[in-house]
Amino acid sequence: MFKKTSKEKQLDAFSSVPNILEGSSLKQYSDQRHWHNQFREQVVMRIDESIFSGLFNATTGAPNASIRLLIGMMILKESFAWSDSQLFEHCRFNLLVRSSLGLFNMNDPLPVESTYYLFRKRIYEHQKQYGEDLMEKVFSQITSDQIREFDVNGRKIRMDSKLIGSNIATFTRYEIIHQTLCMFYKSLDKSAKSKLFVVHRKQLELLMKEESSKTVYHSTKDELRSRLQAIGILIYHLLDRLEYLQTELYQLLQRVFNEQYKVIEDEQVELRGKEEISSSSLQSPHDPDSAYRNKQGQQVKGYSVNVTETCDKGQLNLITNVIVEKANTPDTTFVEPAIKATVEVTGQEVEKVYLDGAYQSPANDTYCENIDVVFTGIQGFESRYDLEMTPGGLLVTDTKTGEQTKAQKQQRRQMENNNFFGLLLLQPVGNKGFTLTASFEKTCRRRTAHEKQCRSNHLSTWNPAKK
Repeated sequence: MFKKTSKEKQLDAFSSVPNILEGSSLKQYSDQRHWHNQFREQVVMRIDESIFSGLFNATTGAPNASIRLLIGMMILKESFAWSDSQLFEHCRFNLLVRSSLGLFNMNDPLPVESTYYLFRKRIYEHQKQYGEDLMEKVFSQITSDQIREFDVNGRKIRMDSKLIGSNIATFTRYEIIHQTLCMFYKSLDKSAKSKLFVVHRKQLELLMKEESSKTVYHSTKDELRSRLQAIGILIYHLLDRLEYLQTELYQLLQRVFNEQYKVIEDEQVELRGKEEISSSSLQSPHDPDSAYRNKQGQQVKGYSVNVTETCDKGQLNLITNVIVEKANTPDTTFVEPAIKATVEVTGQEVEKVYLDGAYQSPANDTYCENIDVVFTGIQGFESRYDLEMTPGGLLVTDTKTGEQTKAQKQQRRQMENNNFFGLLLLQPVGNKGFTLTASFEKTCRRRTAHEKQCRSNHLSTWNPAKK
């Protein structure tokens, strides 16, 4: 049964911590600027427990433990990178941790482990069934409260992404297929196994005894390919015989089969070439959501995390949105949902956004038409020409030859496609002159902080003799 917990705490005359401590210990414990008091007041006490009411029966059953307390424990566990055992140890015996959760008395009870795990399970199952992330919802609610109380400016924001590696072993293709198959077969009950042909059960029992890493180590390339082909045929028959199951592991095995194999004429199973395997293919059966990405030489099997925050210089700034997707998700897909989420959290329209060049795309330019977007880096090849504004005018430097020429502004005209502006610059080369054209998009042109870089990156040559 769902029941809200009171924010008011009664201090026990004999067991309250403030009555036991004295001197510098009491001073630190009572310091409102100390982390434990800040965490309790700014996070734990702001949690709206009604967000989680749907996880409990409205009328029957025992009252739930303090949701505020359970959420606080979950946040502390991740913040300090504690194990479950360390979390409960700190919550039972660390006075500052107990204070951060609102446990001021030595005899204030802590939820038992089973209650904690059941609550986490309910959150997971709710998201799986309804697609609603309650933890994300409560973080947004806390941030909204803080923004209103501290008058945070949400009209100016910035965002950036980072690749996060999943804590998984690096598996070969053979290991991924073998381990996924073994996990599926291990999950079958006697009834399901009895529906398989005897020859297939024998093959599977042998595979269960095999250590895939050792097989890879001792096998040649051709031997591995032959084994993969045989396993592919076995998986094909398994999926056909047990189609009625549709469990998570069945769907995972089906995904691996579709990613690693293809069925050609006469239902013949064929191993896909490596060039046909997508970067979003399964990297480990133990973390099916992770993906592969090679970003500027950084190879990651995991996720891409996009963080958005307010950025008012000299003022309090808060994170307004966090998006976690597969590692091969392009940054361009984060812009629109991140801005929409920020507007919802802050209640303010976004007027200026700071991004790097990886976020730039025609779709984002259209979406941000009424937003001042400042790119801190432009993608593309490094320009051969460097432009420098000097007291004597614009100086063009050829970075390959070192030759410097003072540019002469001829005219400013609108290009034919109505999307570009062109600035014509004259530069003599040898006996024949030609014109350099520095062109840049309208959407880029208004980003004055990087207009020079935009012009330089779009610099090209035009030879009148060829017209």
